[in-house]
Amino acid sequence: MTANSPYADLTPDLVLDAVAACGLWPDGRLLALNSYENRVWQVGLEQVGAERTQPVIAKFYRPGRWSDAAIAEEHAFAQELADAELPVVAPLVFDGHTLLHHGGFRYALTPRRGGRAPELEALDQLQWLGRLIARMHVVGARAPFAHRGRLDRDTMVRQPMQAVLDSSLLPASLHTNYHAAATRLDAAIDARMQAIGPLRQLRLHGDCHPGNLLWTDAGPHFVDFDDARTGPAVQDLWMLASDERAMDAVLEGYRQFRDFDDAELMLIPALRGMRQLHYAGWIAARWHDPAFPAAFPFAAESRWWEQHLADLHELADELE
Repeated sequence: MTANSPYADLTPDLVLDAVAACGLWPDGRLLALNSYENRVWQVGLEQVGAERTQPVIAKFYRPGRWSDAAIAEEHAFAQELADAELPVVAPLVFDGHTLLHHGGFRYALTPRRGGRAPELEALDQLQWLGRLIARMHVVGARAPFAHRGRLDRDTMVRQPMQAVLDSSLLPASLHTNYHAAATRLDAAIDARMQAIGPLRQLRLHGDCHPGNLLWTDAGPHFVDFDDARTGPAVQDLWMLASDERAMDAVLEGYRQFRDFDDAELMLIPALRGMRQLHYAGWIAARWHDPAFPAAFPFAAESRWWEQHLADLHELADELE
């Protein structure tokens, strides 16, 4: 395992051994799940007695991304939400620990919870999600994170911007133009934040997009808190609402359980700009991982960066 290939030693046998080290009995069935930042496997277990034993999900954390303390906070937050009877998938506990170590990797096991993607065109489902997120925020507002990151310009703008500028992915001919576009958008984001003023901060899911939600006949549940961080409530709402009508539905549900400051809606264009900058910087920073060129081949093409530059200017126009 090296910085350029952090998962080179994460073989199927090591995954099975890590699960077995917890006292479970893998049956050899492995299914790699869609994840780029970490590596996630569904692991089948031997049947015990007459009842079918459900698989577990084994999540191996990217080396160096989070400290042990930050991962422990992620786990504790998920468990706090589960204890409050929210539909979240919390890590399993083994000998008093949820963060486990094996073969040089840190990992966690969770129960497998199935489901389907939410239908974000359905107003009743959007209202349901609004109620669920509000309940999550009631818990999130009880206490602050001590070790996890914040939703701020340093994390979401400056570091990703530098990762792009340092990367060979950005064509040399676009280097100056990218710097100008990203700097302009950063200034517009800062101006919008200054105009809105201080907002209430709380513990968030942090990456509340449809891919991190699953829906069953019992309703929705969250499956991944890897990006949990501190920020304003609207961060967990805006990615679920494609337009004003959808946002109204989400907020109608949200306000049944928690107050919402309408000033936060003015932050959405800034959050959208931060996410665009962060996405490009994330790909650039992770390009050495073999999974990224395979998953994001477009990032090696000049035309994608040209479109990215146009998008940054469009976002800055909206904010200005």
